[in-house]
Amino acid sequence: MAKDQPYLEAEQKIGQALQSGATELDLSNEWNAPDEKKLSELPESLWKLKQLKSLTISSTKLTTLPDSLGQLTQLQSLILSGNQLTTLPDSLGQLTQLTELNLSNNQLTTLPDSLGQLTQLVDINLGDNLFEEVPIVIKNFTKLEELKLWKNNIEILPEWIITLSKLVNIQLGRGLLRKLPEELRSLSNLQLIAMSDSQLQTIPNWIGELTRLHSIHVTKNNLSDLPPSLA
Repeated sequence: MAKDQPYLEAEQKIGQALQSGATELDLSNEWNAPDEKKLSELPESLWKLKQLKSLTISSTKLTTLPDSLGQLTQLQSLILSGNQLTTLPDSLGQLTQLTELNLSNNQLTTLPDSLGQLTQLVDINLGDNLFEEVPIVIKNFTKLEELKLWKNNIEILPEWIITLSKLVNIQLGRGLLRKLPEELRSLSNLQLIAMSDSQLQTIPNWIGELTRLHSIHVTKNNLSDLPPSLA
């Protein structure tokens, strides 16, 4: 069966990377490209690029990823934003050198348990998906510094969030949270809390206890005043 133009273009990029030994590859489509110009299938030749450290596949028509993804074990950065992913393969957990994982702007509701092996993650972006709760697998990411959960259907944060003691940046805006979760009080390394365009009615006074916090984004909420600790 003949392959379409987006597939052939991706295959050409992969061939060039194979020839040059490139460690970075971008197979993204333009975000505003018509559907017929977007990638819907990944070439098998991609899995030959064992040397890749950075892979970006964004703004495509991909709804799933093959198990073969787990063969790219040297990856440190994997950007899969702006696709139509509804599930992830268990083999993603084999990419144990990942420090950055961007899954934003997809249609995900869960993460596979195998991701618990990604203990080197420093930055995970799950924004603009369909999560109703924070995936428990994140509990294993004890080196995590940036957690982005904006534009999901999450109403509460789990108690175990306090185990992510290295968190510097947490983004929860455009969601269903009605108050700043008490659990954030224990995350003393936080420098940024983003909760704009949410349903906040108050900011607790304990926010002043986060002495490293230099920025809190709370525009487009239902706030009437600020706590004394921020005055």
